[in-house]
Amino acid sequence: MVLVFSYIVKTIQILLAIMVQAWFMDSSDVDQRKLHQTDPPQFVSVEELLATTGVESFKITIDADLSDPFLAKIRKERNYSYEDEITCCPEKLPNYEQKIKSFYEEHLHTDEEIRLVLDGSGYFDVRDSQDRWIRVAVGKGDLLVLPAGIYHRFTLDEKNFIQAKRYFVGEPVWTPINRPADDETSRKAYLEKLQQGFVKV
Repeated sequence: MVLVFSYIVKTIQILLAIMVQAWFMDSSDVDQRKLHQTDPPQFVSVEELLATTGVESFKITIDADLSDPFLAKIRKERNYSYEDEITCCPEKLPNYEQKIKSFYEEHLHTDEEIRLVLDGSGYFDVRDSQDRWIRVAVGKGDLLVLPAGIYHRFTLDEKNFIQAKRYFVGEPVWTPINRPADDETSRKAYLEKLQQGFVKV
């Protein structure tokens, strides 16, 4: 019996290690860096996250050369030809408090947003098909792909540190388009895909 229980616990730990965690957010306007879970928490599975938002998540092994063959496969299949790296923390980011507040403005992009967390942690908040906020916690090794046209925002957590790779198809487009942006072509295309159903690539 003890062995069976130990096996179950170990399996749960492994599953948690390979999946991002996501949950519906509460309506509190206190510090954006806190958990903001409902009471009781309402967790969202990775399958539900994909079905209701189109957001995909993958687990990547982080080493000095980023040599994980799965990362190379994803980059090739999705034509991620451009990359850069960003570190967000009070010591590295000028006007840190202002910057993280600007990241927290609800917006969309006309292209996919792809982030691979090299170190640290943070939250991506995304709107689901019923316009509810879902908070996605990311940490080292998490590769998150937000589809073009989705309303979202980003914040660090209370550790105030994240280092991430940013990938793009071709030249990067940096300009966020704040909500409301329902007339944007990318937004209309996103809503059509959401209605048809997203499938993990």
